[in-house]
Amino acid sequence: MSSAKAEDYIKAVYQLSDGEEAVPPSAIADVLGVTTPTVTATMKRLAERGLVEREEYKGSHLTDEGELMALETIRHHRLLELFLIEQLNYDWAEVHEEADRLEHHISEKLETEIATVLGDPTADPHGAPIPSPDLEPLDDDLALLSTHEEGDVVRVERVRDDDPEVLTYLDRAGVVPGARFEIIEIAPFDMVTLAPLEDEGSEGEERYGRDEGGEGYGEEDAEGTTTARNDGSNDDLDDAAAESIPLPKEVAVTVSVREATPPRNEPPVVN
Repeated sequence: MSSAKAEDYIKAVYQLSDGEEAVPPSAIADVLGVTTPTVTATMKRLAERGLVEREEYKGSHLTDEGELMALETIRHHRLLELFLIEQLNYDWAEVHEEADRLEHHISEKLETEIATVLGDPTADPHGAPIPSPDLEPLDDDLALLSTHEEGDVVRVERVRDDDPEVLTYLDRAGVVPGARFEIIEIAPFDMVTLAPLEDEGSEGEERYGRDEGGEGYGEEDAEGTTTARNDGSNDDLDDAAAESIPLPKEVAVTVSVREATPPRNEPPVVN
């Protein structure tokens, strides 16, 4: 088994794991686009290498060695995504697949150099945390936008990066890490409508470039938080976003948020 294939499987187990529950082969198969029997056979080989522990008829857990491999691969991936945007002018909707191809082939020296050039970032362009050089376990206590209620005020922390079309829509609508919204309506058919709120702490922003006009797909605020930016390529959507933003359920479940405070000089939202 190639090192790249092993890393893909180990990363999938890490990202699918939830607490102490074993990750079933069917879930891994869905993520990697392979058959369940293929996953079962591969997990047996990974268990022989000491990277996973298998529970018959349930699934697999990562060993300590497997978790370190997963975190290192994720660190490579997320650093590469940010590097491709900041240094090579990639779009945030296209970097995921490129980073998937490259993450297996960079040396530790190159990883260190990339991190240094980027200023040792802690999050990738989509808001996902970048593991530290010491590969400490990631702490992710975010909630999906789709689990919140009408009247909640939320701050976008992370968006899932595996669907370019969804990423493009979210970017044009301004639903990007760092943006704050009030949830003004949840329709019976699961359409979530957001009202943008003015962002706080806009002073001291430093943009990183992306598009031909010099506008960035990200900006860094005074606290060093990197967020994506709207490229202004769809004026109709941009105009609509100024008032409200409708998100279908399949889009809302790709957005992770934290509860936020109501905007200053406005009455608090009453739930």
